Parts: sequence; structure tokens; C-alpha cells
Amino acid sequence: MTTAPSLDSLQQGLRNRRQVLGDAWVEQSVSNANALNVEFQRLITSYAWDSIWSRPGLDRRTRRIMVLATTAAMGRWEEFELHIRTGLMANPQQADAAPLDLETIKEVLLQTAVYAGVPAGNTGMAITLKVLRELGREPEKSSFFPAP
Repeated sequence: MTTAPSLDSLQQGLRNRRQVLGDAWVEQSVSNANALNVEFQRLITSYAWDSIWSRPGLDRRTRRIMVLATTAAMGRWEEFELHIRTGLMANPQQADAAPLDLETIKEVLLQTAVYAGVPAGNTGMAITLKVLRELGREPEKSSFFPAP
């Protein structure tokens, strides 16, 4: 027998999830609920998006950065891409949306490469560049060799 999450927890989790991932992503997930996955959707909404993302100990941007480092280290590239995309698309004026900038992503991936391995950093860079191109935000060219 499983215990169903409370309605309050589901509602708060959905609010958090919408703020961080955007309405379109959440609507797609919720509208695809079925007899197989509905309990899983409720679980992650209540457990991850309310119990964790509502905690006061870390701000949402820090939580998103941790998600990026963890998912890259574990090779969970679909979740990494989701948080890169929604972080880049988030309004920089809305802290609760956990917006990301290129400098932050670069630092996360450099540190990930050292602690989780160069292949993780390399794949993270490739996925980030793909998403940036899709968003029409390709980074400007830079010389490989530093200026003297």
C-alpha cells in the first residue's frame, strides 16, 4: 500500500516545477499522465519539487547548478539538457525561475570535468552548445591562443 502525496504538496510542487521548468514542460508531463506513470509524476512532484525544491537551505539557482553537476557526473544527459535549456530560457529577473548564464554553465562544466571526468565535461559542453544554437544564442568565437 502506498501513501499518496497531499494535495498541498502536489500544488506546491507543481508551482515550483512550473517556475523552474516552465509551464509548457510541466503541462506536457502532466497531460501525458497514464495508469503507468501517474503515481511516478505525483511522486516527483511532491518529493523532488516540493520536499526538496521548497527547502530554505539553498536558493533555486544553486539547486539548478547542483542538478547540472550531478546529472553530468551520472551521465543523465536528458535531465542535464532539460535544466540547461530551461535555465537559459528563464527570465534573469525572476530568481525563482533559477536562470543560468554562460559564465555559470562554463564554471559548472569545468569543475565537472575535473571531478567527474573530462568525458562528462565534454558531453556537457556539446549539449550546451547544441541548446544554445537551437535558442539562437551561439557564443561568439574566441581565439584558442591567448593574446600576448
